[in-house]
Amino acid sequence: MRNTKPLGLAAMAAAAALTLTACGGGGGETGGGGETGGSGENVRIGIKYDQPGLGFRDGAEYTGFDVDVATYVANELGYSEDQIEWVESPSANRENMLANEQVDMIFATYSITDERDQTVDFAGPYFVAGQDLLVRADDDSIQGPADLEGKNLCSVTGSTSAQKVKDDHPGVNLVEQGGYAECVTFLESGQVDAVTTDDIILAGLASTEANQGKFKVVGNTFSEERYGVGLPQGSDQCEAVNEAITKMIEEGAWEEAVTANTQGADYSYNEELNPPEMEPCGE
Repeated sequence: MRNTKPLGLAAMAAAAALTLTACGGGGGETGGGGETGGSGENVRIGIKYDQPGLGFRDGAEYTGFDVDVATYVANELGYSEDQIEWVESPSANRENMLANEQVDMIFATYSITDERDQTVDFAGPYFVAGQDLLVRADDDSIQGPADLEGKNLCSVTGSTSAQKVKDDHPGVNLVEQGGYAECVTFLESGQVDAVTTDDIILAGLASTEANQGKFKVVGNTFSEERYGVGLPQGSDQCEAVNEAITKMIEEGAWEEAVTANTQGADYSYNEELNPPEMEPCGE
């Protein structure tokens, strides 16, 4: 039995006895492990800790667009902010963390794919990103991948982003670093001419206090990445999460969150794809 979280407080009493023993994973000392929005119960939400503007931890503070969307959704599901237990969810561990019920849901630039859909349920998407380029603010020579011939392009080791550009444009020189922060340092010093990954990730990097005004996102995306909310397979939360995201968009809170978390990055999201339409649950 999967960790299913009844949405209304009225459902708590009826469901608690049936679900309590089925809900294990991290935070086991809380019993229900995020079972309801009632007092004393937590919801465990997986995020990135190292992506400025999306999911970032600084001491006890958690910030970013993913964090803002997750907080809004959790509130709509009946959880106050102090009932949220943030759990670091590295990319390679996300499927296992959901399968092992270490988290109740994941907001971590988690692209919806057919392969992942075999083992994970998705709600959303809450954002549609696209691969793009980050360049120095005064560099108008690079408008897209075709302009990178003979230039140096940075991405993280093992990422498919830079290789995708290289496959289409063999003249590009790949420079790999351990993280995107290192790539941005190389970009500022002139050791590379561009950095590539999803546009909103680039915007988050460029929006940090140390980087504001130094870089710009080119704004010529060449892929689509549908960021979904990862849920344990068999979860009954998809519809409620979709309703919460839709409400966030309609109220204007989604737009405010995007703007607040990319401020200073000279970035505009793809308006043809965003705000996104929710996809049907169970498909």
